[in-house]
Amino acid sequence: MAARCQVTGVGPQFGNSISHSHRRTKRRFDPNIQKKRYWVPSLGRNVTLTLSVKGIKTIDVRGIDVVVAELIEKGEKL
Repeated sequence: MAARCQVTGVGPQFGNSISHSHRRTKRRFDPNIQKKRYWVPSLGRNVTLTLSVKGIKTIDVRGIDVVVAELIEKGEKL
């Protein structure tokens, strides 16, 4: 599963792990990605989205119909 949110577009970031002796090795910071199922009244069916927690909060504030309409406009497969 790709670590990318369908709503916010947030993906993994890269940086360094720093040891006690201050040696640096590359590491990856993954976002908190969740698979969430929503009932979309305008489509009349359930939609499963891959979301970050910020994306879930965005849907709570704006509504699932508005967010799904924007995803369809962007050409996202639902």
